[in-house]
Amino acid sequence: MAAPKKPSKISDEHKVKLAAGRDQSRSVARYLEALETHRPKQGRKRSAETVAKQLSATELSLKGASGITRLELLQAQRDLKAEAERLSDSVDIAALEAAFVKVARAYGERKGINYGTWRDFGVAADVLKKAGIARTRSTGATK
Repeated sequence: MAAPKKPSKISDEHKVKLAAGRDQSRSVARYLEALETHRPKQGRKRSAETVAKQLSATELSLKGASGITRLELLQAQRDLKAEAERLSDSVDIAALEAAFVKVARAYGERKGINYGTWRDFGVAADVLKKAGIARTRSTGATK
């Protein structure tokens, strides 16, 4: 019978590196989530006031509506409420960006993520430049 394995001890240095990796991942994830959630949509930008006006107009129209019109107005009302909630969510994108800039280069190098991949996701070129991530030619090869 084989002798039971002793649990391996992780050095303090290794623990520090693991914690740093988790912190980097957290900063990158928060910034990327904020980018996806608050990505500008095509078309005219609507303010919270405009959405509120449209919502009240929709609610007035609902009072006399029936059938298909009522169904469509109910969906419009739901969409407008969701948009109003999204517009009222205040995310400090500047703070998230600053945290991202501090760790993005090290994170990208550690994970093998290049400039083009960051750009494909939607990270702005100026943000990548601040992070020290240089534009590179793609060789088509991966690690």
